[in-house]
Amino acid sequence: MASSSADMSILSLILNASIPVQVIMLLLVLISILSWTFIFGKRSTLRREQSLTRRFENDFWSGGDLNMLQQSVSTHRNEHGALARIFDAGMTEFTKVRRNPPADHAALLEGPNRAMRAAYQREVDSLESNLNFLASAGSVSPYIGLLGTVWGIMHAFVGLAHVQQATLASVAPGIAEALIATAIGLFAAIPAVVAYNRYTHDIDRLALRFENFMDEFLNILQRQVR
Repeated sequence: MASSSADMSILSLILNASIPVQVIMLLLVLISILSWTFIFGKRSTLRREQSLTRRFENDFWSGGDLNMLQQSVSTHRNEHGALARIFDAGMTEFTKVRRNPPADHAALLEGPNRAMRAAYQREVDSLESNLNFLASAGSVSPYIGLLGTVWGIMHAFVGLAHVQQATLASVAPGIAEALIATAIGLFAAIPAVVAYNRYTHDIDRLALRFENFMDEFLNILQRQVR
């Protein structure tokens, strides 16, 4: 009984699995490691971005001089978040255009608006980096695990051809090792799906805050050119 229990341990089943199943398990483990690396990295990035966004909004709406704020942002860009860099892009373009203002005041805001939109897209793209991997890991990993399971079960039943009397004990190890591949696939997929949905929601909320800020900032610039 003790020997049978030892032979059916998870580690023993993995070590005794067929080479294709072991390769599939290794691939899933690598996917899981990469997923958790991106999950923790993105979690830290979004927390920092949310904190920097709140800090910049407080500085912006405190009523201070916008030129001084823009100078502070441009001097220490790495210490400020995405929203501050969007503001810097718009304010820099507004300063350039204002030196040679067009006849139409409305055209004066087209440059800052385009500059902020371009900066906004760059910042959102940066925040969304690696999310595609999490989405792919969440959708593909269960199928990779299922492939390992199917292969393992096929291997187990092919082995029965060389056995005179087929019993549950003879086929159980092969089926068990095959099911481990599915379990590893789910272990890789579930955290990736949960993290993808959570981070996509957080980025969408940040993007909405950026868009609202750009609209309000353009209104402020419009009042200055009247």
